This record gives sequence, structure tokens and C-alpha cells, in this order.
Amino acid sequence: MTDAPTDDPASLRHADAETRFSGTDGRRGPVGGRFGLPPSEEFQRFSSSLAVDLRMLDEDIDGSLAHATMLGEVGILSLEEAEQLREGLEQVRHEMNSGRWVPGDDLEDVHMAVETRLTEIVGDVGKKLHTARSRNDQVATDVRLWLRRRLRILDTALSDLVLALLERVERDGKILMPGYTHLQRGQPIFLGHHLLAHAWPLARDRERLQDAMRRIDRSPLGACAMAGTPHPIDRERSAEILGFAGLVENAMDGVSARDHEQEVAAACAICLGHLSRQAEELVLWSSSEFRFVRVGESYATGSSIMPQKRNPDAAELLRGQVAQASGAFQALLMLTKGLSLAYNRDLQDDRRPLFDVVESAIDSVRIAAGLWRSLTFDAERFEDEMRGDFSLATELADLMAQRGVPFREAHEVVGRIVRWCEERGENLGALTSDVAQEFHPRLHGDLGPWLDPRAAAERRTSRGGTAWSEIERQVALLREDLA
Repeated sequence: MTDAPTDDPASLRHADAETRFSGTDGRRGPVGGRFGLPPSEEFQRFSSSLAVDLRMLDEDIDGSLAHATMLGEVGILSLEEAEQLREGLEQVRHEMNSGRWVPGDDLEDVHMAVETRLTEIVGDVGKKLHTARSRNDQVATDVRLWLRRRLRILDTALSDLVLALLERVERDGKILMPGYTHLQRGQPIFLGHHLLAHAWPLARDRERLQDAMRRIDRSPLGACAMAGTPHPIDRERSAEILGFAGLVENAMDGVSARDHEQEVAAACAICLGHLSRQAEELVLWSSSEFRFVRVGESYATGSSIMPQKRNPDAAELLRGQVAQASGAFQALLMLTKGLSLAYNRDLQDDRRPLFDVVESAIDSVRIAAGLWRSLTFDAERFEDEMRGDFSLATELADLMAQRGVPFREAHEVVGRIVRWCEERGENLGALTSDVAQEFHPRLHGDLGPWLDPRAAAERRTSRGGTAWSEIERQVALLREDLA
């Protein structure tokens, strides 16, 4: 008896089941099913997402455990089969995480890798795991589980960064410094006021991510390819096992939606933009021209040629992370532009930019917290320099406004005073009461308290101002939010 020709459809239909499941064909199905030839090696490499997908191995195992449990509970599988699958899946988890079993290049994604190894361990019952499930809803579930875990880590890191800033406020917050607009001196402020202006955006970053979590925390498992399944599954039970707060209600939406990923990427890009602003200021402040802060040695590097250098590399690297983040957001946004429903293979390319931007945000926030804690501020840097500084000009205008002079008139008068001082190479410290009254009669009396920069900062008692009482109030609010 001779072997049947390999291209005979009948021989393919009746081929041994183990042979038919021996590998993938690169077309999201087992060899010997729809196709008779394997993909080319080039296409196999081009289409594989295994290297990226392995980052969500645990999530894939968790989703399969929940699916197997649900199949057993509704009677699609026997309870014994469900238990056998669960035990096998945990063995696959251990083997793959420990490196005892490494999937080959012929397995195009983590789903097929897990299922293939599972079937090798438990036998034919492993082939039942995919009942009432598609890789379309499987990957959508995995990504949501991955995001849920990583965003909790990111939230913890952001909380610690806010705490690091609050610690600096309480330690160094009464240091006097100029507040800047256009990178020109504006008004005297306390360092604590400036640091809180960095802390509040981070609190909003946490809010954005927590809000995004509401849309992430919905299970697409059971959506199958796009149309659901005729099997009597219990999607609510699967979601409950996985800890999801609810379901993606429409099966087609469940497998094709990527707006939650875009939302996370946007939130991460905004967050990294905030870190970039912080980093830029630390680069400036640590320069010889500013001489305001010294970066800790653990977050600085030297030069290969200039022995004296103490480069703020940690801050510079943080400053650059937003470039990658904004690119990742744009990539995810463009990936779905004009893409017809439901699942398309294009969507496979969502994971790399998504994973990279989230991991970058986590790493960057942690580095930023360490960097802020490493700093040493020069408490006296601006103390003397600010006395009589032109940044006190607004104080004179406000004094005149308090005495009934229209603010626009006061603004013009003080502008002439500043020009008078500049022409003499002086600052506002040269302004005596007699000279001031020559500019306007309402500028009478002792102007000393109005030209004291520390007193000027303390006068800003309006809600959100730089007065120390307001700084303490804001610190309490942020600490309450962290708690």
C-alpha cells in the first residue's frame, strides 16, 4: 500500500490530528487546515509577533485559566478536563518564565506558543481550550490585563514622585527664588511654590490614567473572532475571574477597539512632557550660570575628555523621553485610521509602541523621583540678589493700586521708575521715598517693606499664591490625595 499524495484534499482532511496541529502555518491556523503549504521563511519572520507578545505571557496564561474554568463550569468541558487544562497551563507558565521551554520561531505569537506547549503536556484535551475563543478576543484581553497591571505600577511610581516633590517642599520650600515668565525674572516666589507647580500636573496625570482605567477594565473575552459564539459561554463569569469591572458589550468592538490604548499612550506622552519640563529646569538650575542646584552624583556623569564635568545626564535623558512617547501615540492613532471593522492584521503592530511607552513612563517617573531626592539646593543663591531686584516692580504697582491709583496708571509709573534705575546702573534699592514721590505722590512713606522680596512672596496670600500658608494648604491637599 502506497502513501496517498500529499496534495490530495482527502488525505489532508483525514490526516492524523497530531500532525495537523504540529505547528502554525503563519495564517493564524494549524498546518493542514485551509492551507497545504507553510508560509515562506521571510513571511514567517515578518509576521511573527512572538518576541513582543512574550511580554504578556502571564496575562495570556491568566486569560486561558479563566476561559478553561468558565468552560468547565458551563459544561462545555468536563470539570476534570478544565482542571487538567489549568494544571497544564501553570506548568507552561513555569517552564516559559524559567526558560526551561523556549518556543520556536515557527510559533508566531504567545497564544500559539502556550497552546502548543500545553497540548504537548496534557494531550488532546489541550486542543479543546480554544473552544468559543479566537485569538482576536484573546489578544484584546491580554493587552487589557497587561495595561491594568502596568498602570497600577505607574500610578504607584507617580505617587512616589509627587511625594518626593512634597518632601522637597517641606525641606527646602522657604528658599527664596525668582519666578520666571519668558525665562525672565517676574516676581519673587518661594521654591515650594515652584515645586508644587510641578506636583499638581503629576496629580492630574494620575487622574488621567485612573480615568483611562475605567475603559480598560472591561473584558472582551468571549467576543471570539467578531460575532460571538453559539456555545453557551458565560462572559460575565470569565470577566469576574479575571477581575474585570464589566464587559465590552459588542463583540466586533471588543476585538477591534484600540482607543483605550491610544488614550493610555496619550496620557503617558503628557506625563513624560511634564517630566521633560522638570528636567529642563534642573539642567538650567544646575548650570554655572544659575548655580541654584547640584545634582546628586548617582544621577550625574562625567566627560570622556573634560575632567571637571558633572553632567546632569539623568535630567537630559528624561527630557528626551517625550519624543518616543509622542511617536508611540501617533503610531497608535494612525494604526486604526481608515481601518475597516473588525479585526485586521495591522492591529498586531499596536503592542510594541504601547508596551514601550508605558514601560518608558514607569522607568522615567522612577528616575525622576530619585533625581529630585538627590538634589542639593543653594539656599542663599538668590537671597541677597533679590533685594531691590526689578522683579519687585509689581509690588510698587500693587501698592499704588491699594492707594487708589488705577492699576494701568500705576503700571506706567513703575515702568518709568525701572527705566530711571537702569539708566543709572542701579536696581530698585536706589529708590528713596523722595525720589519715588517725584514719580507719583502716592509713593510716599517707607517703601522698604514693599521692596523686601521675602515679604513680597508672603503677601501673595490669594488662593494658590506663593505665600507659605498657601503652600502648606496645597501640600496638605496633595498628601490627602496620595492617601
